[in-house]
Amino acid sequence: MINMASQISQAIKAICDEKLLTEEAVLEAVEAALAAAYRKDFGNKNQNIKSEFDPELYDGATAGIRIFDVKEVVADMELPEDYFERFEAAHVGKKDKDARQNPPAPLSQGGAVETVNPLDKGGNEGGLEEEFVFNPKTMIMLSDARDLKPDAQVGDEIRVELAIPTAFGRMAAQTAKQVIMQKLREAERNVIYQDFKEREGELMNVTVQRREGRVVLIDLGRATGVILPEDQIEGERYFPGTRIKAILREVNLTNKGPEIRLSRSSPGLVAAMFAQEIPEVANGVVEIKDIARESGSRTKVAVTTNDDMIDPIGSCIGQRGTRIQTIIRELGGEKVDVVLWSENESEYIAASLSPARVMNVELKPNEHLAIVQVTPDQLSLAIGKGGQNVRLAAKLTNWKITVINVELGQVVADSEVGEIAKEEAPKQEAEAIETEESQTSEEKS
Repeated sequence: MINMASQISQAIKAICDEKLLTEEAVLEAVEAALAAAYRKDFGNKNQNIKSEFDPELYDGATAGIRIFDVKEVVADMELPEDYFERFEAAHVGKKDKDARQNPPAPLSQGGAVETVNPLDKGGNEGGLEEEFVFNPKTMIMLSDARDLKPDAQVGDEIRVELAIPTAFGRMAAQTAKQVIMQKLREAERNVIYQDFKEREGELMNVTVQRREGRVVLIDLGRATGVILPEDQIEGERYFPGTRIKAILREVNLTNKGPEIRLSRSSPGLVAAMFAQEIPEVANGVVEIKDIARESGSRTKVAVTTNDDMIDPIGSCIGQRGTRIQTIIRELGGEKVDVVLWSENESEYIAASLSPARVMNVELKPNEHLAIVQVTPDQLSLAIGKGGQNVRLAAKLTNWKITVINVELGQVVADSEVGEIAKEEAPKQEAEAIETEESQTSEEKS
């Protein structure tokens, strides 16, 4: 007996260690399996079977196993003479209908054979809940309950212990096995879900597993994550075995287990990389206020600090650009502009158009519009390639921005429309590319 109990306890401990489950979760699975096995071989339709299992008392037979018929006490009620016949007919009809619509999975696929009363969960299909107010499987009337327990009250739970047979049949044992496997899978999925749910927003260094169509599967050890097409950087390729950094975007629990979504295109990825590479951001001395990103192309980050001795932009760029270049490499060459956040909205909008120098900013609060005046030599930088710079500045500041050529008084770009002066667009775009490339080469030198 001692040896058998030791083996059972060791087996439970091994399962807990392997699947990182609690002993309580494994015992719940065993108890659910024993209840299903008893119901299969010895239970009747009006019994609500529950079980208790003590591995330390188990002797290889029935010691350590207790089986109960559990019912809730309800007030006495008068029922029609044919109530139970109609209840049984409706129950059987509902069960047969469910069997036709949702056939059980074969045992080879993890299907568990278990009879479920349609009223157990308060179902109301076909008006059953309104007509059948008393469920003999899960309920017992107060007068009957007091025959078993004299002080029973409405709402109490009555547990009647049932005799345990010397052995279960082969089909009952097979049912118990499938129930245990199903319950353990559910418990493992819940543990994985809770573990990763608590880590949402975390920067993770992960390995690409493989591609399935446009979806990239990520090896997370105990689980598999996904990077959906909208979370991928355009033009970036993901080869199996490649190590990448991604942000844990969200975790959802589905019928097939937890769905763990990672992202390479999220602005949160840039913020997490800044915190990882820049100590001043990590310890809160430098604060990231806003991020506007077009993944794979360009990102603008607005930063500020309460410490007058700290240069927030210089801290993020690093000596000779070493810090920001590390982040740019991790993002596959995506350009990153660091601008100074300000409570003064005019100053903030002017800074957001960096690297362009702005002459004047006129705000129209009623339209939430900022009219920005720049000199002709700064137009190309203010607009950016395809209007990208002014578009990102608008996203960063949450203002609509219109760029005006100060000499001609002409609107040349709009954050919502893009470039306006089409005849000057090719020339300005070429100038923007040339100016940005020259600035990049100067930063590297």
